[in-house]
Amino acid sequence: MKRTLHGVTLAAVLFTGGISLAQNATSANPPPGKTTTAKGMLDFKGFEVPAEPKAFLERLHYINQSEIKQAKLAQQNSQNPDVKSYADMMIKSHTDADKKVTDYAKTQNMKLTEMPTPANDTEKKAMAADKADMEKLQALKGAPFDSAYMAGQVAAHDAAIGKVMAAQHGMNATGELATMLTTLTKELPQHRDMAYQTLGKLSEAMGVGGGGMQGGTMDHGSMGGSTGTTGGATKTK
Repeated sequence: MKRTLHGVTLAAVLFTGGISLAQNATSANPPPGKTTTAKGMLDFKGFEVPAEPKAFLERLHYINQSEIKQAKLAQQNSQNPDVKSYADMMIKSHTDADKKVTDYAKTQNMKLTEMPTPANDTEKKAMAADKADMEKLQALKGAPFDSAYMAGQVAAHDAAIGKVMAAQHGMNATGELATMLTTLTKELPQHRDMAYQTLGKLSEAMGVGGGGMQGGTMDHGSMGGSTGTTGGATKTK
């Protein structure tokens, strides 16, 4: 999907719960998926993450930091109380999540980089697109910002959920890392669901029915960041 912030109709699937990835993530026994390793990457239903734990943690760190930066921008550029409340929650949640990531990395004597080195062309393009998305958001205020930010949050959390599931299915993590992944498979779908519901409120306020919403979407790529730290609807999400 072409990344754009203006003049794009938000696909009806966002309002009908047509994406099932997060629903799988919150299932007690998620459907089995084929996880393969190619060139050091784990793949689960099209979502890729590095098989090496340090590289994976760097991507979680990248996603968390991206989410925090966008949420802080939302506090400045939005006047919508629902959007600002969501942004407040994102700052707290991803700050807490990032502390867990960095604290765990320290116990493993890992020094995480702020900007991961792209593992392939897909990641390189996704990271460049994340930067472009942030620049576009910085130029928006009010309702246009709200639509673009919340639509981007749905997409970013879809990607993040997929990546965490790829790691969970393919990394054979144990101990604290396994606990961290399990927690993320519960928390990220909740974030996605809150973004989905807030996006629906925005469409209702604009007098748009379930078929879509005028505004912008940001289609997040491999990194799943500005986010999607770690690119599904339960019902809804």
